[in-house]
Amino acid sequence: MSEEKLTLSHAAYDSKIEGNIIITRVDAAINWMRKNSLWPMPMGLACCAIELMATASSRFDISRFGAEVMRFSPRQADVMIVAGTVTYKMALAVKRIWDQMPEPKWCIAMGACASSGGMYRSYAVLQGIDRLIPVDVYISGCPPRPEALIEGLMKLQRKIEGEESFKAQKQEPANA
Repeated sequence: MSEEKLTLSHAAYDSKIEGNIIITRVDAAINWMRKNSLWPMPMGLACCAIELMATASSRFDISRFGAEVMRFSPRQADVMIVAGTVTYKMALAVKRIWDQMPEPKWCIAMGACASSGGMYRSYAVLQGIDRLIPVDVYISGCPPRPEALIEGLMKLQRKIEGEESFKAQKQEPANA
């Protein structure tokens, strides 16, 4: 009987569990989950879209950063990557898709055309997507290489890491 009791008490206490406990802030845990599971909404409007597609290939492997799940439904995406020339005709569609994305959401302006209108100084081209929606990360180039998009994604991850997400969630119901 005493041997059976000893076996049970040994099973109840496992010293290996002591090393498996992680202590962190809620903000840090939420931000860690958000930054490592970004689901991009690709808005490929011109030549930058080819480089965006190349980023998802095995050579550059955007999945290392948790962003391989390209979502073509705005209700499932949290990062809009605007890649290419935004014309005024297309601007309302981009804005509508942005408005349909759930919070929290971020935007990456990929390429010179999305950032500043590029070489197109005409009545038909929006001179930067930031005139329409807030941009978190700008990626320069015409077109930027896939490595530049990966660098921009890493900058966005660092930005998300520093956000105070729990305070924002806590204050939302009080304001509503």
